[in-house]
Amino acid sequence: MRTGYMECTGNQRSLRVRVGEVGGNTLGFLGCQFSPDGQSIIAHGFHGSLHLWHHVELTQEETWEPGVTVGGHFDGVEDIAWDPEGGHFLLSVSLDRTTRLFAPWRREGLQPCWYELGRPQIHGYSINCLAMITRYQFVSGGDEKVLRVFDAPKNFLQNLENVAVVDVFTDMVEREVSNVPEGASVPALGLSNKALYEGEVSVTQDADRKIPSSFSEQYPQMYYQPVELYTPPTEEHLLQNTLWPETQKLYGHGYEMFCVACNKQGTLVASACKASKSEHAAILLWDTVSWKQVGRLLAHSLTVTQLQFSHSGHLLLSVSRDRTWALFRQRQLELDDEELFRKIAYTDKKTSIHSRIIWGCSWSHDDSYFATASRDKKVIVWGWRPDHSPPEGCLGECSVKSTILDVGEAATAVDFAPVPAGSGGYCLAIGKESGAVMLYCWNPAVGREDWTLRMTIDRSNLGHCLAVRRLAWRPPMGNSEEEKRNDYVQLASCGDDFTLRIFNISVDILT
Repeated sequence: MRTGYMECTGNQRSLRVRVGEVGGNTLGFLGCQFSPDGQSIIAHGFHGSLHLWHHVELTQEETWEPGVTVGGHFDGVEDIAWDPEGGHFLLSVSLDRTTRLFAPWRREGLQPCWYELGRPQIHGYSINCLAMITRYQFVSGGDEKVLRVFDAPKNFLQNLENVAVVDVFTDMVEREVSNVPEGASVPALGLSNKALYEGEVSVTQDADRKIPSSFSEQYPQMYYQPVELYTPPTEEHLLQNTLWPETQKLYGHGYEMFCVACNKQGTLVASACKASKSEHAAILLWDTVSWKQVGRLLAHSLTVTQLQFSHSGHLLLSVSRDRTWALFRQRQLELDDEELFRKIAYTDKKTSIHSRIIWGCSWSHDDSYFATASRDKKVIVWGWRPDHSPPEGCLGECSVKSTILDVGEAATAVDFAPVPAGSGGYCLAIGKESGAVMLYCWNPAVGREDWTLRMTIDRSNLGHCLAVRRLAWRPPMGNSEEEKRNDYVQLASCGDDFTLRIFNISVDILT
């Protein structure tokens, strides 16, 4: 993929310079433009990517060096997940068939700016869901019946330290010992990222032999080359050199994957697929050591839209297109035939306050409450019944704890803030179908006036212009590294408008 410009002398034209690279997983440029001073060229590709080159004059010849540009998805962004050990980077998946990793570029004396630092997965199907297992391992699911697990290569750790100034010394030592791959590449006509180790990363040929001895030598499938970065990578580098090796495939679902979650301890993964019958709406549990299926939970009759483990890892909450939620509790296995989780509470047609699909759910930071958000414009907080109260019907140990909050339009996402609000309250971010994000404080001790609107983020102040699909607060440890760590927390959001956004929310708003 190259562009260039011509030099005219009279009626003759000659090519003066070419910029870009030939080959790679690209479909060429659609257009380009010079900067007003003629010292830079910017071009855009078929998938919306931007490419930038700056003119550099050397002693004897002129060159054009690649520059840093902004990037992102070119279709709806379906799910996001923070680095669980401090929020040093953010992963996102999209209908554009990619998983992308964003991290701040830290430079001395300058404000950190977020850039795409890696593209761990480039797939053949739209990717719908994502969950972090550990800091350097994640699982994703798309419009196929398979979950795929990816591990970070050593080259990513090196570049994360160089660009985002993250201390990875201990992680590097552990990965040297465990013989972690250097990088990954996708074989021709393949969908799986193949691991490449240190001795395999370069394709060497005998310089004296002009005719290749084999087909594989004539058309090598290995494009990966390890590069040590100190600035965010270019589009060509993202496509070829930032893939993560695929380590596992998880089979068990009958239809396209829709949601996935992992507990905070990184020991258990829960997943669900699209379903129109109860037998297909089962929630499957996977052990992250053996990668075997260790449970199958039945609670819904239609697609499970979101799963979320409690912070303790002992509770699993699910919400569904059938307008109900279900709560499962982990139990100590005494017999081999016992289920790992058992259902302790759920709603049915009589007890479910929601009258339309429930899109989102979230646990409070202390696991005392959970919230549900629905297309019927309602957001409701649920919690535990008073001590020693006998269970009531299908709700079991749970009951409604808040008044019904009507947000005016379909609520598509919800997430509790990871820090408490003032006076014993809780802060929730609520995403809506119009793209607006609303911040509410809920106080269980107030009574009927328990909801207080603190802030609305809409199109007028950098909000989304289409439906919000997921909200995720940055883990508190991530904010501790910022200079203004005592002044704000960060909220990430993604939506159908192809964008992923990070907002700085003042702590004063939450208290």
